[in-house]
Formats: sequence, C-alpha cells, structure tokens
Amino acid sequence: MTAPDAVPARPAVALPAPIAGEPDSPGLGRIVDSLSQLADDLSVPRNVRRGAQSAKDELAKPRVALDVRIASAVYVLDDLANDPNLPTHGRTAIWSIISSLESLS
Repeated sequence: MTAPDAVPARPAVALPAPIAGEPDSPGLGRIVDSLSQLADDLSVPRNVRRGAQSAKDELAKPRVALDVRIASAVYVLDDLANDPNLPTHGRTAIWSIISSLESLS
C-alpha cells in the first residue's frame, strides 16, 4: 500500500538536446551577457555602448532566423571596432564577441 501523500511516478521523457546557437544555448547567453557588460561600461564612448545595445537587440529579434540575427549583430560590432576613439580593452571585447558569434553560425 502506498502512503496517501505519495506522488505517482511520471514516466521518463527524453528532452531534446539544445541546438548550438538557439536562444537557450549557453553560448548565445554568454554573448548577450558580454554585450550587456560592454553596453554598461562607462569607460567606452557612448556610441559604442549604444552599438552594443543595438547588437544585443538584433540578437533578440524572435521572428528572424538565427543566421540573419548573427550577421546583423556582427555588422554592427564590426563598425564599432573601427572607431578610433575606442579604448583597447573595448576593441578586444568586441573582437572576442564577434569571434564567438561567428563560431555559432
């Protein structure tokens, strides 16, 4: 006899593995976190912070294919990396983000 407060066992259900580059993947989450850090970094120029937020917004568009979102974000970030007023650590961060994005596509 089972106890009255016992919960019946549920059958095991296999969950699909996340596909690389999907919004739930840790890789894309880390990239969005890096963009957030860059957008909040007061040591980089304001246009770079706005551009980082713009790239983050591009990646968050739900109805656009992932490869198009990545290409749009890379385009924005590549333009920012060529800013002569960008400090070295900001440029390095942007290059790192671009590299991570390209590995997802």
